[in-house]
Amino acid sequence: MASEGVLYLVATPIGNLEDITYRAVRVLNEVDLIAAEDTRTSGVLLSHYDIHTSVTSYHEFNKLEKAEYLVGRMLGGERVACITDAGSPGISDPGEELAAMCIEAGIPVYTVPGPAACITAITSSGLSCRRFSFEAFLPKDKKEHERVLEEIEKDTRTIIIYESPHHLKKTLEELSGRLGGGRRIVLCRELTKKYEEKQRMTLEEAAAFYRDNEPRGEYVLVIEGRSKEEVREEKQRSFQELTIEEHMKLYTDKGLSEKEAMKALARDLGTSKREIYRRLKIDG
Repeated sequence: MASEGVLYLVATPIGNLEDITYRAVRVLNEVDLIAAEDTRTSGVLLSHYDIHTSVTSYHEFNKLEKAEYLVGRMLGGERVACITDAGSPGISDPGEELAAMCIEAGIPVYTVPGPAACITAITSSGLSCRRFSFEAFLPKDKKEHERVLEEIEKDTRTIIIYESPHHLKKTLEELSGRLGGGRRIVLCRELTKKYEEKQRMTLEEAAAFYRDNEPRGEYVLVIEGRSKEEVREEKQRSFQELTIEEHMKLYTDKGLSEKEAMKALARDLGTSKREIYRRLKIDG
């Protein structure tokens, strides 16, 4: 009887080769096949840990057809490990589609956790880690790019973006203009390596700095979310443009009872329900 096939999503170091777990090394030694984003890049890691498992390429440009091949091998009872050039498979790297296809085929999928550049960056940024939004690389398609920027503008969570050196200047100018130059940002590069660098400044300062300096290497941008105070103030301004009847109608149109709507109205305007009742009666 054939053994049960399985997929392991194995996280690998994002820079420092020492950032790999004992379990990851064991799994990579024990599986029948390693699917690697770049066999040459992964070869350095595998050689360093004396891992001699067979390796095949699995990358952005062959991820669908190769996934079918890998699923076939796992259905035949083989154990496969998926690794990327650096970090966790599926996080802005190949792996998501393969995992989905395995689950659909009834093949067990396990993650062998480890490094991820986005987590490494935010935890050492000094910005809030409680709630964050990971956007990876901003979309190239203009409509999708604009939609994501609109969402980022309103987001009160800390925002994480990956960016290449070729597009960093344009991205910083764009973010400074859209989010406001005073928003704090931490620019991380060479994470976990000897020359790891974190630049802590405002978006305006970052845009100005890179007008005169050339970016080097891949960046992880950790950006402060929109302040809740700013959101409240904007809401208050929008409420002031409405008559009290229009404001009331916003809530009753959503299905709230008159009593519930008055309570919500009082909360919005920072006053009592009695005052709202009085004003409605007067205006009526």
